[in-house]
Amino acid sequence: MRVRMAPSPTGPLHIGTARTSLYNFLTARHAGGTYVLRIEDTDTARSTLEFERDIIDNLHWLGITWDEGPQAADGDDIGPFAPYRQSLRMELYATEADRLLASGAAYRCWCTPEELEAVRKAQEALKQPPRYNRRCLNLTDAERAAFEADGRKPVIRFKVEPEVIRFDDLVRGEVEFDNSLLGDFVIVRNDGMPLYHFVVVVDDEAMEISHVIRGEDHLSNTPKHIALIRALGYREPRFGHIPLILNADRSKMSKRKSQTAMSAYREQGYLPEAMVNFLAFLGWSPGTEEEIFSLDELADRFEIDKVHKGGAIFDRDRLDHLNGVYIRALADEQLALRLRDFVPAAVADEDLVRMVPLVKERLVKLGDVPELIGFAWEPDDVVAGWYEPADLAPRKGGPEEARAALEGARDTLAALDPADFSAEVLEQRCRAAAEAAGMKAGDFFSPIRMAITGRPISPPLFASLELLGRERSLARIDDALGKLGAVRA
Repeated sequence: MRVRMAPSPTGPLHIGTARTSLYNFLTARHAGGTYVLRIEDTDTARSTLEFERDIIDNLHWLGITWDEGPQAADGDDIGPFAPYRQSLRMELYATEADRLLASGAAYRCWCTPEELEAVRKAQEALKQPPRYNRRCLNLTDAERAAFEADGRKPVIRFKVEPEVIRFDDLVRGEVEFDNSLLGDFVIVRNDGMPLYHFVVVVDDEAMEISHVIRGEDHLSNTPKHIALIRALGYREPRFGHIPLILNADRSKMSKRKSQTAMSAYREQGYLPEAMVNFLAFLGWSPGTEEEIFSLDELADRFEIDKVHKGGAIFDRDRLDHLNGVYIRALADEQLALRLRDFVPAAVADEDLVRMVPLVKERLVKLGDVPELIGFAWEPDDVVAGWYEPADLAPRKGGPEEARAALEGARDTLAALDPADFSAEVLEQRCRAAAEAAGMKAGDFFSPIRMAITGRPISPPLFASLELLGRERSLARIDDALGKLGAVRA
C-alpha cells in the first residue's frame, strides 16, 4: 500500500486537510504501507513558502510523519520519486500532455473567455448543462493557423468519452458517474501551466500510489481522473472519499464561518495528542465506548472502510473535553513545560511548577492560563485595575461588609509568621476571622479573592495567597482598602 497527501500551500493547514492527512497516515501505518507527502504548488500566484512551512510544521506538531517527501519547507526531499513538489516536475507533465495530444485523447483549444461565456449563456438559455461545445476539436489547419496569426495561445483540453464510470469507493461503496455530462476540460493553461486534474493523475502514477484517500468534495473529480488514467494507460488506484467536516448547523466548515487553521488551535493551547484523538473521531469510531487513544493505538485500530459516509460535526465542546482530559493526565512538571510558551519569560520555572496544581483542574486550553493565574505574575497595580470598588462587595453586603472582611483578613495575614504562611494555616485562621466578624465564610472570602486575584472566580483562594506570599498579599489587600477609601498606614 502506498498512500499520499497532497496539500496546496495556498493557505495555512486547514483542519480538514489535517484530518485527511491523519486518515492517510493511520491507513498506511495500519497496513504497514508507505505514506507520501507531495506539495501541489502549481498555483504559483497563491502558493508561498510560508504556507508550505505552516503545513509541514503543523503536521509534524500533530505527530504525523511521512516516509517520502519534503521533511521541511526549505529542506531536501526524501524518497525514490523526488522531487515531491509539483513545480519541479514540469518536464514530466509536458511529456504526458504530448502523449495525450499524439493519441487524440487531448486537443488544443483557442477559444477566448468571451467566446466561452457566450456558449455558456446560450446553453443556460436552453436549460442545457454547461460544457464545452468542442468547437476546436476538429479545426482545419487553416483555422488553427488563423488563430495563431491572431496571437491566440491555446489551452489543452482532454477529450472526455461519453461513458459511464464506475468504481468501488473504499468508504462509499459502488459509485457511478455519467461522463457524457462532463464536457472536455482543460488540463494545461495557455501559459503552459498544467492544472490539478492532470498533474494529480500523473504524479499518482509516477509515485506508484495504490490508494487515494481524500475528502468527499473530490468525489465529483474522480470520474475525470479515471478517464485520464485510462487514456494514459495507467493502472487505477483504489479511491476512498471521507465525509466533510461540518459546523454544528451542518454547513460546510469555511474560513468565513469557522476557525479552520490548525495553527489557531495550536496557538490557543490545544494539545496535539488531544487534537489527533479528536480528528480521528471526526468520521470514524472504534466501535466501542473508548474515547482516548494514542497515535499508535489509533493506527492499530483504524480501518478506512469503517469510516462513516455522513458528514462529521465539528463539536468544539468535545474537543475541549478531550483537551482537558489530556491536560489533567500530565504530571505537574510536564504540564509546566507545556505552559512555558503561554506565560511570561520572567516567570521562573520553579514558580511555574508551583502554579500548576492551582490551575490544572480548571484548564481547558493552555492559553487559558493567563486568565486563570495571571494575577500571580502581574504587578499589584495592574491586578488592582482589573476590578472596581463595587466588585469587592460580597453577595450579601456592600462596601462596609467588604471593608470589614478585608480589614479582618489583613490583621490575620499580618499576624502570621512568614514560615506559617501556608494554605492550610491561612484557611484555618481566615475562617476563625470570619466567625469573629459575624460573617459567613463565603461573604468574608469573596472581597479577599477579588483583592488578591482581581477576579470573582479564581484558583483556590488560600493556595493563591500562599503562592503570592505574605507581603504581596498584604499589599493587594491595602490596594483594595484604598479603593474603599480606607488606606491603612
